[in-house]
Amino acid sequence: QVQLAESGGGLVQAGGSLRLSCAASGRTISGYTMGWFRQDPGNEREFVAAIIWSGDRTLYRDSVKGRFTISRDNAKNTVYLQMNSLKPEDTAVYYCAAVIGGGAPLPVREGFYDYWGQGTQVTVSS
Repeated sequence: QVQLAESGGGLVQAGGSLRLSCAASGRTISGYTMGWFRQDPGNEREFVAAIIWSGDRTLYRDSVKGRFTISRDNAKNTVYLQMNSLKPEDTAVYYCAAVIGGGAPLPVREGFYDYWGQGTQVTVSS
């Protein structure tokens, strides 16, 4: 079992930055593909970014390309989501997810992921 715990969310003005962290416990995530998803009220959870177990391949949804960066530190068992130039439409609860292995293409559907965190709220004010 892998337990995931997100942190780093908060309230920020439009144009600001936040860095989310996802700390894993229970097992090392060095062999897992990791993803970030988000959900705002009234909408389905949507894919944001993913990073393969080795860290050398990433994938982003179009609306965050150039603004968000996913990274991982397997030695710390942690995955990060650096979010810059935040917009009000980025407001959501952000979730970290994990699935063992992974290849091409990186999974974007939540059903492919086996483990989920509880989420962290990100609110961007205009």
